[in-house]
Amino acid sequence: MDIFKYLEKNKMRIYVKVIPRSSRNEVKEIGENEYRVKVTAPPVDGEANSMLIKVLAKYFNVPKSSLNIVGGRSAKIKIIDIM
Repeated sequence: MDIFKYLEKNKMRIYVKVIPRSSRNEVKEIGENEYRVKVTAPPVDGEANSMLIKVLAKYFNVPKSSLNIVGGRSAKIKIIDIM
């Protein structure tokens, strides 16, 4: 998949701007390795992060355990590794 930056074998890194409290869950590619993700969950007690992982897992058709937030856990822009 050429839209991902390969870090090592079978591991990819993407950058995500999260928009919490949206009316629907939605993933939109905005550039190479960059996505804008709307989630319905509020940014409270990790709810938006949990919903983000769920939405991205469905979008990329991978298990939730394959996604890991490696940067920006409490920020709107996050770095996510997909294994």
